[in-house]
Amino acid sequence: MNDHVKGILITAIGVLLVVPDSLFVRLIYAEPIVIAFWRSLTSGVFVLIIVIYFYGLSGFKDIINTRFYGLFYGILIASTAPAFVLAVSNTSVANVVFIFASMPVFAAIFSRIFLGEPIKILLVITMGVVALGLFFIAYGSTKVQIASWNGDIWAIYVSAAFAAALTLVRSAKIVSMVPAIPFAYLGGALVLSFFISPLEVRSQDWNLILMHGTLIGASSCLLTLGPRFISSSEVALLILLESVLAPILVWLILGEHPGQYAIIGGFIIISALCFFNLFFIKVFINLR
Repeated sequence: MNDHVKGILITAIGVLLVVPDSLFVRLIYAEPIVIAFWRSLTSGVFVLIIVIYFYGLSGFKDIINTRFYGLFYGILIASTAPAFVLAVSNTSVANVVFIFASMPVFAAIFSRIFLGEPIKILLVITMGVVALGLFFIAYGSTKVQIASWNGDIWAIYVSAAFAAALTLVRSAKIVSMVPAIPFAYLGGALVLSFFISPLEVRSQDWNLILMHGTLIGASSCLLTLGPRFISSSEVALLILLESVLAPILVWLILGEHPGQYAIIGGFIIISALCFFNLFFIKVFINLR
């Protein structure tokens, strides 16, 4: 198996592991912030064990030496856990994952602002089409009972925060940010612990909580490792699998129908990003 195939498999498995994320938030009967606490704590412990095994303590020293980059990366990643749970708790799963699909657009904007990278005309067109898709999703939130602009706004924040975190990773690319992930998750859990009663969870939900955190932790590791072997366009295309599979999974198990406007908006966003990424994959293959 060559490195390219290995990268595709690792990334695809990482994406598949994160697909049930929204479903777990729906299934666990607890306050959203309590769910966010346990999601951060369990995944943080899992990733911490993996990081110590593969990186040792030297990885943590490298993160500390980055100062600004490591600090803000940790803050952004830590904030996405409660924001994600609040998004899923306040709008439909389809809205959340379709909005997440717009992350490459935010990444391009941040890369332009902070890294000075040019934005190609094809990406500008893609941004416009994605904005149209987001408009349909936002409009649909006023028509569907399970959807709300409050959740949509939280989903937009998560998408933008992840994009900003990726921009920071690229700014400090000589240092791996993987060891910062457990600090972010565990730090986020520590902050949340001051505002909740963590044990206010049904006894039958503990298995779901542990499984939830383990899957998120494993996915975080794989999605950090996989992109080392494949192009960013291929990574972005594989991540779109979540936007397709997560709403289907929730619909099949819980019967949550996303509504026609969310489906239209999601189709527009995914189609635009698929076209954009396939174009660059073709260019990448031709260059090889």
